[in-house]
Amino acid sequence: MSHPLLAVLAPVGRIVVMFALLMALPLAFAWIGSDGAAAAFAIAALATLALGTAVAWSTARHRRELQPRDGFLLVSLIWTVLPAFAALPLMLALPGISLTDAYFEAMSGFSASGATVLTGLDALPLSINVWRCFLNYVGGLGIVVLAVAILPMLGVGGTQLFRAETPGPMKDQKLTPRISRTARGLWIIYGVLSVACLLAYRLAGRRPTARRR
Repeated sequence: MSHPLLAVLAPVGRIVVMFALLMALPLAFAWIGSDGAAAAFAIAALATLALGTAVAWSTARHRRELQPRDGFLLVSLIWTVLPAFAALPLMLALPGISLTDAYFEAMSGFSASGATVLTGLDALPLSINVWRCFLNYVGGLGIVVLAVAILPMLGVGGTQLFRAETPGPMKDQKLTPRISRTARGLWIIYGVLSVACLLAYRLAGRRPTARRR
């Protein structure tokens, strides 16, 4: 009989792999804009992908339906581990930043608090600011909700993750019979509202400001 922790680590590995793919967005900005951070994002993405794949592969045979306590443990692990991977590009691209500051910056993004320990934000590489904003965007609805939406192999355990991640008294109510469809529906609404806000800013005359050099 396998250890219960291994059953929890199995989806953690897959979620880490998914998170590594999200780094493709700032990597594209760094590559196209030649802002000097492309190598940092490439190394961070490859390291995250390799470790996530190793964990997922080594624990694949321990997959089982997650129980409520497994869901709470899994969410806690994700909220602890993913900011560490999110901090990697910051540590590689920003000389002098400490592990504590990089981890704080990443956790600030996931929690959508908007706090920062960095100064001179306008002078940072564009891809770094894109990454910081993207972490806030993903954290706004929840990385676990995103995982439930696009990782159907989580199976019934996705319900436990959704309940453990979602605050408030409405966590037991679903918009659709399947929790994965509910999560996807929430992300569609989130995306539509984001596009609507973007268009509203554009119609109001708001334009991106030129980066200071």
